[in-house]
Amino acid sequence: MKRHPSSHSKAAAAALLILALGSPAQSALALEGQAQPPAAAQAKAAAMNFDAEVDAFLAAYWAMFPDAAVAAGRYAEAARLPAPTEARRQQQLKFAEQWLTRLARVAAAPGLTPAQAGDLLLLDNHLRALRWSLTELRSERWDASEYNVADPFAQLLNKPDFAPLPKRLQLIDQRLRQVPAYYKAALANLHEPSPVHLRLAIEQNSGALSLFREDIPKAIKEAALKPAAAAEMAGHNAKAQRAVEAYIAALEQIEKKQQADGSGRSFRLGKALFEQKFDYEIQASVDAPTLFQRALAEKETLLQRMSGYADELWPQLFANEAVPADRLDKIARVIDKLSSRHVAPERFVEDIKAQIPALEKWVVEHDLLTLDPSRPLVVRETPSYMRGVAGASISAPGLMDPKGVTYYNVDPLDKYTPEQAESFLREYNHWVLQVLNIHEAVPGHYVQLLYSNKSPSKVKALFGNGAMVEGWAVYAERMMMESGWGSVNGKPSAEMGLMYAKWNLRVVSNAILDYSVHVLGMSEAEAMNLLQREAFQSNTEAAEKWHRAQVSSTQLSSYFTGFSEILALREQLKAKQGKDFKLKAFHEEFLSHGSAPVRMVQRLMLEKAQKQ
Repeated sequence: MKRHPSSHSKAAAAALLILALGSPAQSALALEGQAQPPAAAQAKAAAMNFDAEVDAFLAAYWAMFPDAAVAAGRYAEAARLPAPTEARRQQQLKFAEQWLTRLARVAAAPGLTPAQAGDLLLLDNHLRALRWSLTELRSERWDASEYNVADPFAQLLNKPDFAPLPKRLQLIDQRLRQVPAYYKAALANLHEPSPVHLRLAIEQNSGALSLFREDIPKAIKEAALKPAAAAEMAGHNAKAQRAVEAYIAALEQIEKKQQADGSGRSFRLGKALFEQKFDYEIQASVDAPTLFQRALAEKETLLQRMSGYADELWPQLFANEAVPADRLDKIARVIDKLSSRHVAPERFVEDIKAQIPALEKWVVEHDLLTLDPSRPLVVRETPSYMRGVAGASISAPGLMDPKGVTYYNVDPLDKYTPEQAESFLREYNHWVLQVLNIHEAVPGHYVQLLYSNKSPSKVKALFGNGAMVEGWAVYAERMMMESGWGSVNGKPSAEMGLMYAKWNLRVVSNAILDYSVHVLGMSEAEAMNLLQREAFQSNTEAAEKWHRAQVSSTQLSSYFTGFSEILALREQLKAKQGKDFKLKAFHEEFLSHGSAPVRMVQRLMLEKAQKQ
């Protein structure tokens, strides 16, 4: 989450009181008067102290960052919408410094388990990343898309299990009153905004207007509020809507000026900021330049594999034609021929829905993972305020929302011309659409995030690592292919092999593109050549990926990083355990560590294996 708006509250004060008085465990030991408790008692006291500190941190964190609390499933926090002022930035900096100092004392205490030490490392990294973002990255000054109030409103509107509608409308009303001040401060923050982020902010906030024009008025009517209360809330909603409209209009004026005079900050982070952000967000065993070189090498490996599949398929697809001498041309011809097999545009979302049960059945029958049938997956069109970054995504409930619904968001194709829709569907053809559903749904993101929320570590679930999350989804694709998914009559399918390799090439190209754009200054023409000619992506897909590389940074590197580290860990454990290695046991133990960085999970799993 990029934005963390909030303010201090009674919860934060309570956390500071705990610091002053000492934890319950410390107090208990002092009362016992024991100079040196037995080892078991000391371990128990350390665990109690650690748990108390984590709870105190979380109470203070939710108070400071209510949108993060909403993402975790604490929906009552959605009522608070602090304006992103300079004073607030200073509050957040102070919060980070105070908790870095406090958690360092916890880390120095004896008796922590390896899992607890890992939790502290995650919190330390999170707070250092926050401090760096507030002092070095300063994206609040140039990324206008950071300012969007929509999601917590949508969460409250769509959570009947949280509270009855009248109660939820009370929280919505409180939030509505703060919208004008929020956008006033947001506009004041922007200094020479990036044009590409400016355009994204205009589009996403325009998408958010439907909440104020349609959804909230509809909810007010359905709740049958007393006329005076309904009128008052409608007035607050109208003011909030005007504030969003005014923000959009102001951004459009800035955009018009930028187009006239060529001003505006570059979207590129540059080497120093990108590599620092990579270290904080990816938390890999390698740095960004090393990952880039590994991606280049893996690209060549995949092209060789794809060339072999193309040779195998060429005779049946082009019986009377000579094989092109150019390897890329040969592969492209075969892919182009196969890609004509795809779903009809009007069936795109429905076909995705229909495939989920087949994936679930496969996972169970092949004993790959234990699934939870009580937590269904809902496929839906991506809400308009979320569009413009990725065409498919997962919205999973937070740790504090155990009954929440997981949504598989799919962008509808109505934004495309018929030619663009055909280009898109050729990209997500019969074979690739299956891999996409594995990645996003089963056994990818949907399954991993359910496991994460069941982790015994709240920290590893709440402050998860994006490279682990994306890496698991890519690894899930490999898992399914290795188990035989996509085979024909029990034999590996060359068509699926080629398209799966193409998808893997996309993962690798993401990392190459990410580093090349933000560090090496790759141009749009160079990016399109990489994506279309060298990675065989359709024009529509390549254009959207170029846009994504501009409005995001380091996230595109997370797929290849996490996948390669998970696969390496699996092979390490296979070599160590030999015939005792069990694939399902590996998967479930790996997922039991929440969404911790792979290198942290690797250490914990290898240490456990060493003791066995």
